[in-house]
Amino acid sequence: QVRESKDVCMPWPFTSFGASGNRKRTGKVYSRATLFYSCGAILCALLLACVALYYKLSVLRVTSLGLGASPKGSPSSAKVSSPKMTMKAVRRILPSPPQHWVGEGFHVFPVFHNLAFTEELSPWLMFDYAAPKQFGPSGGKRRGVGKHPHRGFETVTIAYQGEVEHGDSVGNRGVIGPGDIQWMSAARGIVHEEYHSTEFSKSGGTFEMAQLWLNLPAKDKMNAPKYQPILSKDVPSVPLPAGKGSVSIIAGELNGVKGPAFTHSPVELWNVELPEKGSVNEIAMPAGHNVIVFVRRGSALIGEAGKEQRIASQGVALMHRDGTHLRLTAGDADTQLIILGGEPLNEPIAARGPFVMNTNAEIMQANSDYQSGKMGK
Repeated sequence: QVRESKDVCMPWPFTSFGASGNRKRTGKVYSRATLFYSCGAILCALLLACVALYYKLSVLRVTSLGLGASPKGSPSSAKVSSPKMTMKAVRRILPSPPQHWVGEGFHVFPVFHNLAFTEELSPWLMFDYAAPKQFGPSGGKRRGVGKHPHRGFETVTIAYQGEVEHGDSVGNRGVIGPGDIQWMSAARGIVHEEYHSTEFSKSGGTFEMAQLWLNLPAKDKMNAPKYQPILSKDVPSVPLPAGKGSVSIIAGELNGVKGPAFTHSPVELWNVELPEKGSVNEIAMPAGHNVIVFVRRGSALIGEAGKEQRIASQGVALMHRDGTHLRLTAGDADTQLIILGGEPLNEPIAARGPFVMNTNAEIMQANSDYQSGKMGK
């Protein structure tokens, strides 16, 4: 037990100057103890000042070299240099594959070829591109794909020319025209159909579209189905420097501009227009994301200066995940690209027909639910 006492000894009594209460002053003469304590205090103060100065100089040196980073939200974080800009390099080129028909309305390139449904492209699963094709009036016949099920992923349909009509088992119906997007989350299950629109079938014309399959994280695969109709007017466009083109942001973010699509994992889906042959653009892309560049029209040189690789129309460049920017050079006037990006899910992929789950048992359950009529309700 500590007992209070007025006789408790301290190294020195506290005064307003904190040094000594035993000092005796006769003219300018101080006791030796007073001088000892005063000099000690001054030396300590000088030592602390030197330590503080050394620390400040060290921080300034690290900041000027761009090394290290302050914790998020700390006062000095704004002073630390941003990471060095590095270009993503081409990892692999996929040439244009042969076309095939999906139903009677969609003559498509299976863009991902034999890499579809692999972790190499995650979170993207499949990509069908219907290049511009002239259709005459259908004479009342519907062109497209009738009712079919999906579970465990999302379908993203982009209309470039012509119109696509959609209907599903939970009551969603709609028509998308040039520049519009239909973003359907099948999740736990949906039955839908898609055709050339009634009006387009009557008149005929040029038809061009893309459909992408985007995987859902395991935690979201059994959510309720959802439908996002995205109109062309709601898709923001980011101009590239010096009028060298533009980027339409369907999903993801570029230069602070966000796309309208809601996604369950970090994803980029952009339409890029490069009107001037030879124009060079360096576009920020998240490091660590899979990035896929599809040449919809024209051609492009992709990769860092001196190491570019040429991608022809309907060809694909798969990029390395490291690097902070994508360097694009238009190989022809009016070059148009589709850029897909996303953070890999790093989850097992079990795919069979219209179902994409994580295990074969889940695929069997999906088949059972569809056959018994439980899916799409």
